[in-house]
Amino acid sequence: MPTISITSPPYFLIFMILMASMLMCISHSQDFLCPTRIPQYGLPVYKKDIDLLQFSENLEFLEAEYYLWATHGYGLDIVAPELVMGGPPPIGVHRANLDLFTRNIITEFAMQEVGHLRALKSKMGGFPRPLMDLSANHFAKLFDEAFGYKLEPPFDPYRDSLNFMLSCYALPYAALVGYVGMNPLIKGYETKRLLAGLLGVESGQDAIIRMYLYERAGKVVYPYKHTVAEFTIHISNLRNRLAMCGTKEEGLFVPWQLGAENLTTTNILSADIDSLSQRRTPAEILRIVYNTGNEHARGGFFPHGANGNIARKFLKLY
Repeated sequence: MPTISITSPPYFLIFMILMASMLMCISHSQDFLCPTRIPQYGLPVYKKDIDLLQFSENLEFLEAEYYLWATHGYGLDIVAPELVMGGPPPIGVHRANLDLFTRNIITEFAMQEVGHLRALKSKMGGFPRPLMDLSANHFAKLFDEAFGYKLEPPFDPYRDSLNFMLSCYALPYAALVGYVGMNPLIKGYETKRLLAGLLGVESGQDAIIRMYLYERAGKVVYPYKHTVAEFTIHISNLRNRLAMCGTKEEGLFVPWQLGAENLTTTNILSADIDSLSQRRTPAEILRIVYNTGNEHARGGFFPHGANGNIARKFLKLY
């Protein structure tokens, strides 16, 4: 019986066709499992997308500096100086007295925020770091306002791990609801991808902070007479009052009418009546972070106002 060789012209041709078909199948299989194709229609980034995503850089700066200083004793000027673009360093921030468990959590958060800033600046462009007040005095005034009277001694977020996590209580949440709010307004497929990635991590940070506090909900915060749960309720109520757009932030416990499916009073994750994330506009967020209840009146965390076209436009209208 004659030997058939694949190098013979007709068999070689068949062999090559089969190999090409197999490679095509592998290629299609890989494309199906790990798609890399971009949408056929639309732009990666629309012009109006840029201002919206750049606005969120203010909150990412706030989180990055606060977390970095609390864990390392220094901030972006050392870790990623290229991101600050000549903006002034924050006021009154310093290393916090954190236990190892809490320090590990916040260290990871800090590095994530550096990544967020780098991603935003590389894809949307950036602006100089705004001046931020992260002093203990500022936090003390904020907590006094939340409780409606002057706490004695003044609340100090750098005092210990619990105080620091209470001070962090609303930071990722402010970014989270901001991203949810801008989601319907953006059009670019690259912008949507960036927003989804940011939203996922900010939501995770918020969940970890709330769970940390929920585990200690009944603990009395020394030297005050209020529990951790009471602190979260007062802080959320203050932010709702400042934003002036209804109840979009809730503490660790709520009336059952506000719980998931009206069946729970525990509130580990804050959400709306359908258990969907709440959303806020840039104006609402500025009213909160300025601590003025007015998006045109700077103050609070941003003594000179936030940066970016959206925030600066509000200030010009004042």
